[in-house]
Amino acid sequence: MSATGSFFVRWRVRLGYPLAVAVLYFSRPTPRSIVLGALTGIVGLWLRAYAAGYLHKQEVLTVTGPYAHTRNPLYLGSAILALGAGIATCTWISGLILMIYFAVFYSIVMQREVNELCLRHGASYEEYARSVPLFIPRLTAAKLSGDSAGSFSIVQYKKNHEWQAAVGFLFLLLVLLAIWRLR
Repeated sequence: MSATGSFFVRWRVRLGYPLAVAVLYFSRPTPRSIVLGALTGIVGLWLRAYAAGYLHKQEVLTVTGPYAHTRNPLYLGSAILALGAGIATCTWISGLILMIYFAVFYSIVMQREVNELCLRHGASYEEYARSVPLFIPRLTAAKLSGDSAGSFSIVQYKKNHEWQAAVGFLFLLLVLLAIWRLR
């Protein structure tokens, strides 16, 4: 990976903070936009939670559950969350900032993970990558030879600290509600 790619991967969260300030500065939330954004965000949170309950980071190649539809269900859930946040802000500038941030940073992160998973899992990952799209999900689950018989686990969900995404999104909605009340 290039030095630029490594920089973006390491700094994506820290660089997100000043962008969040800009998103909030330009936001013009309304009660309706906050509710619509929250409903959209719930879909993203559900997908992230569902994926986190299957994911065994650094242990096995996860190919069951939502991972049989897309190789990146957590990031797809994050994209839906970003869309929900953009809707809640009720301004195209904030939505554009969120979508550009997501597209730039997560395309780099996903490519890095492809490279790491190829090195770690070799032919198994290559077969998986041929059967399952990188981001946009396929409608039917891929049937892979040697599928791990993974199932959702609340223990795994907790181990992956996925509850933090829900807390962060709720905090954003509360901040947007405060902004609306102050205007």
